[in-house]
Amino acid sequence: MEYFWYIVAALGAWVGTGLAGLSAATVMVPILIVLCPSFGGEYGAYQATAIALASDILGSAVSSSVYAKNKHIDLKHGWVMMACIISLSAVGSYAAYLVGNVVLGGFTLLLTFCIGIRFLIKPDTSKSGADASNVRLGWKEILISLFFGLTIGFGTGFVGTGGGMMMLVVFTAFLGYDLKTAVGTSTFIMTFTALIGFVSHSLIHPAIILERWDVLLICIVTATAASLISAQFANRVNSKTVGRVTGVILTVLGAAMIYLNYFQDVVLPPLVLELLHTLAVLVVFLLIAVCAALCGFEFLHIDGEVRRKVLHTIAFLIVLVILLASEHWYVPALLSILFIAVVYPVLKLFEAKQFYASLFQERTAGEVRKSLVLLFGTAAVLITLFWGVLDSELTVLSAVLAWGLGDEAAALVGKRYGRHKIGWRFADSHKSYEGSGAMLCVSFLAVLLSLTVGGVPLSTALPAAIIGAAAATVTEAVTKKGYDTVTVPCVLAVIIGVILR
Repeated sequence: MEYFWYIVAALGAWVGTGLAGLSAATVMVPILIVLCPSFGGEYGAYQATAIALASDILGSAVSSSVYAKNKHIDLKHGWVMMACIISLSAVGSYAAYLVGNVVLGGFTLLLTFCIGIRFLIKPDTSKSGADASNVRLGWKEILISLFFGLTIGFGTGFVGTGGGMMMLVVFTAFLGYDLKTAVGTSTFIMTFTALIGFVSHSLIHPAIILERWDVLLICIVTATAASLISAQFANRVNSKTVGRVTGVILTVLGAAMIYLNYFQDVVLPPLVLELLHTLAVLVVFLLIAVCAALCGFEFLHIDGEVRRKVLHTIAFLIVLVILLASEHWYVPALLSILFIAVVYPVLKLFEAKQFYASLFQERTAGEVRKSLVLLFGTAAVLITLFWGVLDSELTVLSAVLAWGLGDEAAALVGKRYGRHKIGWRFADSHKSYEGSGAMLCVSFLAVLLSLTVGGVPLSTALPAAIIGAAAATVTEAVTKKGYDTVTVPCVLAVIIGVILR
């Protein structure tokens, strides 16, 4: 489960580095220290900050290259701040090591929330009519740059976050930069501060590289790609839109992370606490997943079946998230029903709007609402029966994962390469052998890996994967009108459950 949150945390770089010129740590560090137990030790937050800084190196570099291409970088008035920030970041890094996890983690969570509020209050930080090219870098501007540069430099090394935000404020409020130029300039500077900060953290605490190399690799690759896409998006829309989106995401994310970190101190019934905990985790996932998807749709011009399957992936991942974040079966079962109760009327309300049609691209009227009820209703039933009654959470996880990934593979491969239609009497005439082959392979791997990772012996996991994948493929091929959302996970759950028992 932690690897899933590593990817989600790194995807958060799209709203930080590429979109608003903030350090990726603004989003990454709170997620890592709250949702990943391995970062809960004495130096967990210190390691999380180092990983976020490492992700910032390439993320800031590719983002600044996009801003430079659009002529939104100006060091003419920012070189003093750049020199000060770079020189003090190593000092802040050492101070963070001495302070430890409690102060560092709590400060990061609070800062994330405050930055979000700041963007909500004023989404466009630039002065009206300001033009950096007409601002002379006199003694007053130099003093301002020295003061803020030294402060920001130390703060960047200390918490690994906040530097981009502070640079944004100084560049727009004091040096007259427009928001996009301020973002581009701050990401350029953060490329160097992140490099120095990461090297300093690693030299002080080598376990970051020796023991966390897998997390580093995942976060660096994911954050770099996310930053590139979001930077392209930010250069296509106006500054107020960027500010508002950033404010909403960081405010909700910060509030959720603060709750998750300190919820055990609240005196509430255990059921309510667990429900709120799982709901907060779900909010974090939805914020990053949905925003990353929308940004990808805009930048990559994703359309048609691929767009449908991206949204399909997010939907079944919601089920996995609430399963993995819960300790008792009744919490994800209840949340599945609540999700239908809340989202269904919202979809109904906006169904007639133009953006709704372009976003979901329904084949038939009400398709998304129908799929919502089928998916989460089925999830609630499976959770109740197999986890609640039979005490087998792993059965539900494997069934949902195999169905979600397998169905997606079948649709994408079938649409693109499906030359040979299945001619069975009861089969769906739109299904192909190529798509069914993809379903077979992907669902087999999903069941096998989920069961073995869950501690099931290979001698049991292998037959469950073979039989389950074969049955799921046949079921998917003969199920019509989108009801495979019900039939496939149910068939998988029954087969896996019987074999595991």
